[in-house]
Amino acid sequence: MTTVRTDDKAIFERRESAARSYCRSFPVVFEKAQGATLTGSDGRDYIDFLAGCSSLNYGHSDPDMKSALVDYITGDGVTHGLDMHTSAKAAFLEAFESIILKPRGMDHRMMFMGPTGANAVEAALKLARKVTGRTNVIAFTNGFHGVTLGALAATGNGYHRGGAGLPLTGVTRMPFEGAMGEDIDTADFLNRMLAEPSSGIEPPAAVILETVQGEGGLNAASRDWVRRIAEISRAHGALFIVDDIQAGCGRTGPFFSFEEMGVEPDIITMAKSLSGFGLPFAALLVKPDYDVFGPAEHNGTFRGNNHAFVTARAALEKFWADNSFQETVTERAVYLKSRLAKIAECLPSARLKGRGMMLGIDVGSGRLASEICTRCFENGLVIETSGAHDEVVKVLAPLTIDEKTFARGLDILEEAVSEIAQSTKIAAE
Repeated sequence: MTTVRTDDKAIFERRESAARSYCRSFPVVFEKAQGATLTGSDGRDYIDFLAGCSSLNYGHSDPDMKSALVDYITGDGVTHGLDMHTSAKAAFLEAFESIILKPRGMDHRMMFMGPTGANAVEAALKLARKVTGRTNVIAFTNGFHGVTLGALAATGNGYHRGGAGLPLTGVTRMPFEGAMGEDIDTADFLNRMLAEPSSGIEPPAAVILETVQGEGGLNAASRDWVRRIAEISRAHGALFIVDDIQAGCGRTGPFFSFEEMGVEPDIITMAKSLSGFGLPFAALLVKPDYDVFGPAEHNGTFRGNNHAFVTARAALEKFWADNSFQETVTERAVYLKSRLAKIAECLPSARLKGRGMMLGIDVGSGRLASEICTRCFENGLVIETSGAHDEVVKVLAPLTIDEKTFARGLDILEEAVSEIAQSTKIAAE
Protein backbone atom coordinates (compact mmCIF):
# COMPACT_ATOMS: atom_id res chain seq x y z
CA MET A 1 0.00 0.00 0.00
CA THR A 2 1.28 3.48 -0.90
CA THR A 3 2.27 5.63 2.08
CA VAL A 4 0.39 8.94 2.07
CA ARG A 5 1.56 12.03 3.91
CA THR A 6 -1.68 13.40 5.34
CA ASP A 7 -0.14 16.79 6.04
CA ASP A 8 0.95 17.31 2.40
CA LYS A 9 -1.39 19.75 0.60
CA ALA A 10 0.46 19.42 -2.73
CA ILE A 11 -1.80 16.58 -3.89
CA PHE A 12 -4.81 18.89 -3.72
CA GLU A 13 -3.11 21.53 -5.84
CA ARG A 14 -1.97 18.87 -8.28
CA ARG A 15 -5.13 16.80 -8.68
CA GLU A 16 -8.22 18.51 -7.26
CA SER A 17 -10.36 20.75 -9.44
CA ALA A 18 -10.15 24.52 -9.16
CA ALA A 19 -13.83 24.41 -8.18
CA ARG A 20 -12.83 23.68 -4.57
CA SER A 21 -13.77 26.56 -2.29
CA TYR A 22 -13.87 26.19 1.51
CA CYS A 23 -10.34 24.77 1.60
CA ARG A 24 -9.06 28.05 0.20
CA SER A 25 -10.23 29.82 3.34
CA PHE A 26 -9.04 27.04 5.65
CA PRO A 27 -5.74 25.75 4.19
CA VAL A 28 -5.20 22.92 6.66
CA VAL A 29 -5.46 19.15 6.25
CA PHE A 30 -8.08 18.16 8.81
CA GLU A 31 -7.70 14.68 10.23
CA LYS A 32 -10.18 14.29 13.09
CA ALA A 33 -13.38 15.88 14.34
CA GLN A 34 -15.35 15.59 17.55
CA GLY A 35 -18.20 17.75 18.82
CA ALA A 36 -17.42 21.34 17.83
CA THR A 37 -13.71 20.73 17.29
CA LEU A 38 -11.73 20.00 14.12
CA THR A 39 -8.17 18.71 14.46
CA GLY A 40 -5.51 19.27 11.82
CA SER A 41 -2.88 16.73 10.82
CA ASP A 42 -0.38 18.81 12.83
CA GLY A 43 -2.43 18.20 15.98
CA ARG A 44 -3.81 21.75 16.25
CA ASP A 45 -7.46 22.10 17.27
CA TYR A 46 -9.92 24.50 15.64
CA ILE A 47 -13.35 25.46 16.96
CA ASP A 48 -15.91 24.85 14.23
CA PHE A 49 -18.42 27.67 13.66
CA LEU A 50 -19.20 26.40 10.14
CA ALA A 51 -20.49 22.91 11.00
CA GLY A 52 -20.63 21.66 7.45
CA CYS A 53 -22.64 24.74 6.51
CA SER A 54 -25.32 23.56 8.95
CA SER A 55 -24.97 19.89 7.97
CA LEU A 56 -23.61 19.11 11.44
CA ASN A 57 -26.18 20.66 13.75
CA TYR A 58 -25.47 17.91 16.28
CA GLY A 59 -21.71 18.27 15.98
CA HIS A 60 -19.04 15.94 14.64
CA SER A 61 -19.02 12.22 15.46
CA ASP A 62 -21.95 12.14 17.88
CA PRO A 63 -21.29 8.98 19.95
CA ASP A 64 -24.83 7.62 19.85
CA MET A 65 -25.18 8.02 16.09
CA LYS A 66 -21.72 6.60 15.58
CA SER A 67 -22.53 3.57 17.74
CA ALA A 68 -25.80 2.94 15.89
CA LEU A 69 -24.04 3.18 12.52
CA VAL A 70 -21.15 0.90 13.54
CA ASP A 71 -23.59 -1.71 14.86
CA TYR A 72 -25.57 -1.53 11.63
CA ILE A 73 -22.49 -1.89 9.44
CA THR A 74 -20.93 -4.72 11.45
CA GLY A 75 -24.29 -6.48 11.40
CA ASP A 76 -24.22 -6.46 7.58
CA GLY A 77 -27.12 -4.04 7.33
CA VAL A 78 -28.10 -3.12 3.78
CA THR A 79 -25.77 -0.41 2.49
CA HIS A 80 -27.40 0.30 -0.86
CA GLY A 81 -30.95 -0.62 -1.74
CA LEU A 82 -32.13 1.88 -4.36
CA ASP A 83 -35.64 2.64 -3.09
CA MET A 84 -36.43 -0.90 -1.97
CA HIS A 85 -37.91 -1.53 1.45
CA THR A 86 -35.27 -1.97 4.15
CA SER A 87 -35.48 -2.27 7.90
CA ALA A 88 -33.37 0.89 8.27
CA LYS A 89 -35.81 2.89 6.15
CA ALA A 90 -38.83 1.51 8.01
CA ALA A 91 -37.32 2.39 11.38
CA PHE A 92 -36.50 5.92 10.22
CA LEU A 93 -39.96 6.53 8.78
CA GLU A 94 -41.62 5.24 11.95
CA ALA A 95 -39.45 7.57 14.04
CA PHE A 96 -40.04 10.58 11.77
CA GLU A 97 -43.79 9.96 11.80
CA SER A 98 -44.08 9.58 15.57
CA ILE A 99 -41.51 12.18 16.69
CA ILE A 100 -41.86 14.91 14.05
CA LEU A 101 -45.04 14.63 11.98
CA LYS A 102 -47.76 13.50 14.38
CA PRO A 103 -46.96 15.94 17.22
CA ARG A 104 -47.14 18.77 14.69
CA GLY A 105 -50.37 17.58 13.08
CA MET A 106 -48.63 17.01 9.74
CA ASP A 107 -49.69 14.34 7.24
CA HIS A 108 -46.93 14.86 4.69
CA ARG A 109 -45.49 11.94 2.78
CA MET A 110 -41.73 11.59 2.44
CA MET A 111 -40.02 11.31 -0.91
CA PHE A 112 -36.37 10.35 -1.28
CA MET A 113 -34.33 11.40 -4.28
CA GLY A 114 -30.63 12.00 -4.88
CA PRO A 115 -28.86 12.84 -1.62
CA THR A 116 -28.27 16.58 -2.11
CA GLY A 117 -30.33 19.60 -1.19
CA ALA A 118 -30.23 20.80 -4.78
CA ASN A 119 -31.84 17.53 -5.88
CA ALA A 120 -34.60 18.05 -3.33
CA VAL A 121 -35.28 21.48 -4.82
CA GLU A 122 -35.23 20.06 -8.35
CA ALA A 123 -37.82 17.46 -7.31
CA ALA A 124 -39.96 20.07 -5.56
CA LEU A 125 -40.09 22.35 -8.61
CA LYS A 126 -40.81 19.47 -10.99
CA LEU A 127 -43.56 18.20 -8.72
CA ALA A 128 -45.22 21.61 -8.40
CA ARG A 129 -45.18 22.00 -12.17
CA LYS A 130 -46.75 18.57 -12.64
CA VAL A 131 -49.45 19.23 -10.02
CA THR A 132 -50.47 22.61 -11.44
CA GLY A 133 -49.70 22.22 -15.14
CA ARG A 134 -47.89 25.56 -14.93
CA THR A 135 -44.21 26.31 -15.51
CA ASN A 136 -43.42 29.58 -13.76
CA VAL A 137 -42.01 29.63 -10.21
CA ILE A 138 -41.75 32.64 -7.92
CA ALA A 139 -38.44 32.87 -6.04
CA PHE A 140 -36.93 35.74 -4.08
CA THR A 141 -33.93 38.03 -4.20
CA ASN A 142 -30.91 36.62 -2.34
CA GLY A 143 -32.48 33.16 -2.22
CA PHE A 144 -30.12 30.21 -2.56
CA HIS A 145 -31.58 26.85 -3.58
CA GLY A 146 -28.67 24.99 -5.18
CA VAL A 147 -26.54 25.10 -8.31
CA THR A 148 -27.97 22.37 -10.57
CA LEU A 149 -29.80 24.07 -13.42
CA GLY A 150 -33.39 23.95 -12.18
CA ALA A 151 -32.44 24.93 -8.64
CA LEU A 152 -29.99 27.50 -9.97
CA ALA A 153 -32.79 29.21 -11.89
CA ALA A 154 -34.40 29.85 -8.48
CA THR A 155 -31.10 30.96 -6.92
CA GLY A 156 -30.36 34.66 -6.97
CA ASN A 157 -26.57 34.66 -6.55
CA GLY A 158 -25.04 36.19 -9.68
CA TYR A 159 -21.69 34.42 -9.37
CA HIS A 160 -23.28 30.97 -9.28
CA ARG A 161 -25.81 31.84 -11.99
CA GLY A 162 -22.90 32.88 -14.19
CA GLY A 163 -21.61 29.33 -14.18
CA ALA A 164 -24.74 27.90 -15.83
CA GLY A 165 -23.57 28.31 -19.40
CA LEU A 166 -27.09 28.79 -20.75
CA PRO A 167 -30.22 30.84 -20.00
CA LEU A 168 -31.91 30.07 -16.69
CA THR A 169 -35.65 30.16 -17.26
CA GLY A 170 -38.94 29.31 -15.61
CA VAL A 171 -38.50 31.56 -12.57
CA THR A 172 -39.71 35.06 -11.80
CA ARG A 173 -37.71 36.91 -9.13
CA MET A 174 -39.53 38.95 -6.50
CA PRO A 175 -38.09 41.06 -3.65
CA PHE A 176 -37.67 39.31 -0.30
CA GLU A 177 -38.93 41.04 2.83
CA GLY A 178 -36.94 44.22 3.38
CA ALA A 179 -35.17 44.01 0.01
CA MET A 180 -36.74 47.30 -1.14
CA GLY A 181 -36.48 49.09 2.18
CA GLU A 182 -38.55 48.92 5.32
CA ASP A 183 -41.35 51.07 3.91
CA ILE A 184 -42.28 48.80 1.00
CA ASP A 185 -44.50 45.78 1.62
CA THR A 186 -43.02 43.21 -0.72
CA ALA A 187 -45.79 40.70 0.00
CA ASP A 188 -48.34 43.24 -1.17
CA PHE A 189 -46.14 43.94 -4.20
CA LEU A 190 -46.14 40.23 -5.11
CA ASN A 191 -49.90 40.01 -4.68
CA ARG A 192 -50.49 43.04 -6.91
CA MET A 193 -48.21 41.66 -9.62
CA LEU A 194 -49.96 38.28 -9.63
CA ALA A 195 -53.42 39.86 -9.57
CA GLU A 196 -52.68 42.25 -12.43
CA PRO A 197 -53.46 40.49 -15.75
CA SER A 198 -51.10 42.80 -17.63
CA SER A 199 -48.10 42.42 -15.26
CA GLY A 200 -46.50 39.98 -17.68
CA ILE A 201 -45.98 37.38 -14.96
CA GLU A 202 -47.32 33.95 -15.79
CA PRO A 203 -49.46 32.28 -13.10
CA PRO A 204 -46.97 30.38 -10.91
CA ALA A 205 -46.79 26.69 -10.18
CA ALA A 206 -45.09 27.43 -6.88
CA VAL A 207 -43.64 30.05 -4.60
CA ILE A 208 -40.39 28.96 -2.93
CA LEU A 209 -38.64 30.68 -0.04
CA GLU A 210 -36.25 30.25 2.88
CA THR A 211 -37.51 31.70 6.16
CA VAL A 212 -33.87 32.65 6.86
CA GLN A 213 -31.69 33.09 3.80
CA GLY A 214 -28.53 31.24 4.77
CA GLU A 215 -26.25 32.03 1.83
CA GLY A 216 -28.07 35.25 0.98
CA GLY A 217 -26.91 37.08 4.09
CA LEU A 218 -29.07 35.78 6.97
CA ASN A 219 -32.10 37.79 5.93
CA ALA A 220 -34.80 36.58 8.32
CA ALA A 221 -38.42 36.81 7.23
CA SER A 222 -41.02 37.83 9.79
CA ARG A 223 -43.91 35.60 10.81
CA ASP A 224 -46.45 37.99 9.26
CA TRP A 225 -44.61 38.16 5.94
CA VAL A 226 -44.26 34.39 5.60
CA ARG A 227 -47.95 33.89 6.46
CA ARG A 228 -48.90 36.49 3.88
CA ILE A 229 -46.78 34.80 1.19
CA ALA A 230 -48.42 31.46 1.99
CA GLU A 231 -51.87 33.04 1.66
CA ILE A 232 -50.95 34.72 -1.63
CA SER A 233 -49.63 31.44 -3.00
CA ARG A 234 -52.87 29.64 -2.32
CA ALA A 235 -55.02 32.52 -3.54
CA HIS A 236 -53.27 32.33 -6.90
CA GLY A 237 -53.27 28.54 -7.19
CA ALA A 238 -49.56 28.04 -6.49
CA LEU A 239 -47.98 25.49 -4.19
CA PHE A 240 -46.15 26.99 -1.22
CA ILE A 241 -42.64 25.53 -0.84
CA VAL A 242 -40.37 26.16 2.14
CA ASP A 243 -36.72 25.37 1.55
CA ASP A 244 -35.66 24.25 5.03
CA ILE A 245 -32.38 22.70 3.94
CA GLN A 246 -30.13 25.04 5.94
CA ALA A 247 -32.58 26.62 8.39
CA GLY A 248 -34.23 23.36 9.50
CA CYS A 249 -33.35 20.56 11.94
CA GLY A 250 -33.29 22.96 14.90
CA ARG A 251 -31.03 25.65 13.46
CA THR A 252 -33.57 28.38 14.26
CA GLY A 253 -34.93 26.61 17.37
CA PRO A 254 -37.80 24.28 16.40
CA PHE A 255 -37.26 21.30 14.13
CA PHE A 256 -38.76 23.23 11.21
CA SER A 257 -37.89 26.91 10.80
CA PHE A 258 -41.54 27.79 10.05
CA GLU A 259 -43.16 26.05 13.01
CA GLU A 260 -44.00 29.19 14.95
CA MET A 261 -45.28 31.06 11.90
CA GLY A 262 -48.68 29.42 11.54
CA VAL A 263 -48.13 28.11 7.99
CA GLU A 264 -48.53 24.67 6.44
CA PRO A 265 -46.19 24.34 3.45
CA ASP A 266 -47.37 22.11 0.63
CA ILE A 267 -43.80 20.95 0.06
CA ILE A 268 -40.76 21.15 2.36
CA THR A 269 -37.24 20.49 1.12
CA MET A 270 -34.79 18.96 3.60
CA ALA A 271 -31.14 17.86 3.52
CA LYS A 272 -27.95 18.95 5.35
CA SER A 273 -28.57 17.95 9.02
CA LEU A 274 -31.39 15.55 8.22
CA SER A 275 -28.96 12.62 8.50
CA GLY A 276 -27.67 13.98 11.80
CA PHE A 277 -24.16 12.71 11.12
CA GLY A 278 -23.08 14.59 8.02
CA LEU A 279 -24.03 11.75 5.68
CA PRO A 280 -25.60 12.60 2.29
CA PHE A 281 -29.38 12.55 2.70
CA ALA A 282 -32.20 14.63 1.25
CA ALA A 283 -35.97 14.38 1.22
CA LEU A 284 -39.19 16.13 0.27
CA LEU A 285 -42.15 16.34 2.58
CA VAL A 286 -45.23 16.47 0.37
CA LYS A 287 -48.90 16.84 1.24
CA PRO A 288 -50.68 13.65 0.12
CA ASP A 289 -52.84 15.42 -2.47
CA TYR A 290 -49.69 16.51 -4.31
CA ASP A 291 -47.87 13.17 -4.22
CA VAL A 292 -48.46 12.63 -7.95
CA PHE A 293 -45.15 11.46 -9.40
CA GLY A 294 -45.34 8.07 -11.05
CA PRO A 295 -42.89 5.31 -10.06
CA ALA A 296 -39.31 6.50 -10.66
CA GLU A 297 -40.52 9.68 -12.39
CA HIS A 298 -37.99 11.50 -10.27
CA ASN A 299 -35.32 9.17 -8.97
CA GLY A 300 -31.63 8.71 -8.28
CA THR A 301 -29.39 5.70 -7.79
CA PHE A 302 -28.59 6.82 -4.24
CA ARG A 303 -32.10 7.80 -3.17
CA GLY A 304 -32.50 6.64 0.38
CA ASN A 305 -29.07 6.33 2.04
CA ASN A 306 -29.51 3.44 4.48
CA HIS A 307 -26.57 4.51 6.63
CA ALA A 308 -28.17 7.95 6.86
CA PHE A 309 -31.52 6.37 7.80
CA VAL A 310 -29.75 4.80 10.79
CA THR A 311 -28.08 7.99 12.03
CA ALA A 312 -31.13 10.16 11.27
CA ARG A 313 -33.31 7.91 13.40
CA ALA A 314 -30.77 8.06 16.23
CA ALA A 315 -30.74 11.87 15.99
CA LEU A 316 -34.53 12.08 16.16
CA GLU A 317 -34.74 9.78 19.16
CA LYS A 318 -31.90 11.51 21.01
CA PHE A 319 -32.71 15.16 20.37
CA TRP A 320 -36.37 15.49 19.41
CA ALA A 321 -38.33 12.99 21.52
CA ASP A 322 -39.18 15.84 23.92
CA ASN A 323 -38.69 19.62 24.11
CA SER A 324 -35.48 19.69 26.14
CA PHE A 325 -33.11 20.00 23.19
CA GLN A 326 -35.14 22.81 21.60
CA GLU A 327 -35.12 24.65 24.93
CA THR A 328 -31.34 24.31 25.15
CA VAL A 329 -30.95 25.63 21.60
CA THR A 330 -33.14 28.61 22.49
CA GLU A 331 -30.94 29.37 25.49
CA ARG A 332 -27.79 29.17 23.40
CA ALA A 333 -29.38 31.46 20.81
CA VAL A 334 -30.06 34.10 23.47
CA TYR A 335 -26.43 33.92 24.58
CA LEU A 336 -25.19 34.10 20.99
CA LYS A 337 -27.32 37.14 20.23
CA SER A 338 -26.09 39.00 23.31
CA ARG A 339 -22.45 38.25 22.52
CA LEU A 340 -22.79 39.24 18.85
CA ALA A 341 -24.57 42.48 19.81
CA LYS A 342 -21.60 43.40 21.97
CA ILE A 343 -19.12 42.44 19.26
CA ALA A 344 -21.02 44.49 16.68
CA GLU A 345 -20.51 47.59 18.81
CA CYS A 346 -16.83 47.54 17.78
CA LEU A 347 -17.80 48.55 14.25
CA PRO A 348 -19.90 51.70 13.73
CA SER A 349 -22.16 50.39 10.95
CA ALA A 350 -22.36 46.71 11.92
CA ARG A 351 -25.72 45.07 12.59
CA LEU A 352 -27.04 41.67 13.61
CA LYS A 353 -28.89 39.46 11.15
CA GLY A 354 -30.61 36.08 11.31
CA ARG A 355 -32.59 34.12 13.85
CA GLY A 356 -31.95 31.48 16.50
CA MET A 357 -28.56 29.77 16.11
CA MET A 358 -28.37 31.13 12.57
CA LEU A 359 -26.99 34.56 13.40
CA GLY A 360 -24.24 36.79 12.10
CA ILE A 361 -22.88 40.31 11.89
CA ASP A 362 -23.26 42.40 8.76
CA VAL A 363 -20.03 44.40 8.78
CA GLY A 364 -20.92 46.26 5.59
CA SER A 365 -18.00 45.06 3.49
CA GLY A 366 -16.94 41.75 2.00
CA ARG A 367 -13.28 42.73 2.36
CA LEU A 368 -13.72 43.49 6.04
CA ALA A 369 -15.71 40.31 6.69
CA SER A 370 -13.02 38.26 4.94
CA GLU A 371 -10.30 39.87 7.04
CA ILE A 372 -12.21 39.03 10.21
CA CYS A 373 -12.68 35.39 9.20
CA THR A 374 -9.01 35.07 8.22
CA ARG A 375 -7.90 36.48 11.57
CA CYS A 376 -10.27 34.10 13.35
CA PHE A 377 -8.82 31.11 11.52
CA GLU A 378 -5.28 32.14 12.42
CA ASN A 379 -6.41 32.05 16.05
CA GLY A 380 -8.17 28.68 15.84
CA LEU A 381 -11.75 29.41 14.73
CA VAL A 382 -13.37 28.18 11.51
CA ILE A 383 -16.00 30.72 10.45
CA GLU A 384 -17.29 31.90 7.08
CA THR A 385 -19.11 34.76 5.35
CA SER A 386 -22.39 35.02 3.47
CA GLY A 387 -24.43 37.66 1.68
CA ALA A 388 -24.51 39.19 -1.79
CA HIS A 389 -21.12 40.79 -1.16
CA ASP A 390 -19.91 38.27 1.46
CA GLU A 391 -20.43 41.05 3.97
CA VAL A 392 -21.93 38.95 6.79
CA VAL A 393 -19.76 37.03 9.26
CA LYS A 394 -21.99 34.02 9.85
CA VAL A 395 -22.05 31.85 12.99
CA LEU A 396 -23.25 28.29 12.36
CA ALA A 397 -21.85 26.59 15.45
CA PRO A 398 -23.14 23.08 16.23
CA LEU A 399 -26.31 23.29 18.28
CA THR A 400 -24.73 20.87 20.76
CA ILE A 401 -21.62 22.97 21.39
CA ASP A 402 -20.61 23.08 25.06
CA GLU A 403 -20.68 26.43 26.85
CA LYS A 404 -16.91 26.69 27.34
CA THR A 405 -16.08 26.02 23.69
CA PHE A 406 -18.87 28.33 22.52
CA ALA A 407 -17.60 31.14 24.70
CA ARG A 408 -14.00 30.63 23.55
CA GLY A 409 -15.04 30.71 19.89
CA LEU A 410 -16.93 33.95 20.41
CA ASP A 411 -13.95 35.35 22.30
CA ILE A 412 -11.78 34.68 19.24
CA LEU A 413 -14.36 36.39 17.02
CA GLU A 414 -14.56 39.37 19.38
CA GLU A 415 -10.77 39.69 19.50
CA ALA A 416 -10.55 39.61 15.70
CA VAL A 417 -13.28 42.22 15.21
CA SER A 418 -11.81 44.47 17.91
CA GLU A 419 -8.27 44.29 16.52
CA ILE A 420 -9.38 44.94 12.94
CA ALA A 421 -11.69 47.75 14.03
CA GLN A 422 -8.83 49.37 15.93
CA SER A 423 -6.40 49.04 13.01
CA THR A 424 -9.03 50.44 10.64
CA LYS A 425 -9.58 53.38 12.97
CA ILE A 426 -5.85 54.11 13.21
CA ALA A 427 -5.50 53.92 9.42
CA ALA A 428 -8.38 56.35 8.98
CA GLU A 429 -6.75 58.84 11.37
